Amino acid sequence: MTEPSAVPDLLVAALLVTGSVFALLGAIGFARFHDFYKRIHGPAKATTLGVGCALLASCLHFSRLDGNLSSRELLIAVLLFMTAPISAQILVKSAFADRDAGAPPPRCPADTSEKPD
Repeated sequence: MTEPSAVPDLLVAALLVTGSVFALLGAIGFARFHDFYKRIHGPAKATTLGVGCALLASCLHFSRLDGNLSSRELLIAVLLFMTAPISAQILVKSAFADRDAGAPPPRCPADTSEKPD
């Protein structure tokens, strides 16, 4: 009997580490930026890519275990990549509409520091 190849396991591990790094960077960006318009980019871009990498790793791992394509994760990734940018755009459009009406931009309730110029 031949030994199984370690390449798929290494690819799964690399995808998980890459996804974790992107998710961490998105969360740090969300926590560190003070302005709503800057803060929205963390979850909309980096975290979406991080979750996409994790879903791709899961798809590869379970497809290898079962012997046939695991399509659930691919469907989740497609829906995530379609809905995350749309929801971010709707949030920004709503903030722009409030700004045009004279309201200040949304701020985090926990943020007590002054906005840097």
